[in-house]
Amino acid sequence: MRYVPPKKLKVLMMVFFGTGVFGIAVGLTQEIFMMTFMGVINLCLGGFFGWIFLNQEPRSKHKRKK
Repeated sequence: MRYVPPKKLKVLMMVFFGTGVFGIAVGLTQEIFMMTFMGVINLCLGGFFGWIFLNQEPRSKHKRKK
């Protein structure tokens, strides 16, 4: 997988976690199963991007030394 800038990963994590929590809250209050299910999927995607953020190796400044 190619290198993704950390700022972009943080924004993606926040967006997915935010929409996931919102989807679960709305789905449970109005008893809409599909909305709750989509919220859980968004939480999983947020976790995936968080895992990429934590396990990604920093970009090397010296590309010719490889």
